[in-house]
Formats: sequence, C-alpha cells, structure tokens
Amino acid sequence: MADNRNNLERYWKHGAGALRIRWGTPGDFTRCQRQLRDHVGADRADRICAQWHYDMNGFWPGDRRNR
Repeated sequence: MADNRNNLERYWKHGAGALRIRWGTPGDFTRCQRQLRDHVGADRADRICAQWHYDMNGFWPGDRRNR
C-alpha cells in the first residue's frame, strides 16, 4: 500500500499529473482538488492537495503569500 501511495504522490507532484496541475502557478491548488476529487473524494482531496501545495510551493493554500 505504501508503495502505491508513493507512486501516486510522485505522479501528481513530479510526473505527468504535475504537468496537469502546474504547481507554482495561480490556481494550482484548485486544479489539484479537481483532479484528485474523483479518485479519493472531496474531503481527502482537500487535505492531500493542501499538503502537496505546501510541499511544492513552501506555503499553505490561502496564505497571504499565495496572492
């Protein structure tokens, strides 16, 4: 299970999924939510995308630095 989770995280943070989300550009958190929602549900997508947004950008979504 952990290996699958790592593969999915790698895909969305650094692989083809990252190209769809375009981390570091305006709207990246929303694009992540939309992509993951179908796979893990809305609540989990929100939590996962918030953490990944922090991992990729260095600040949380909604932080004043995100403006």
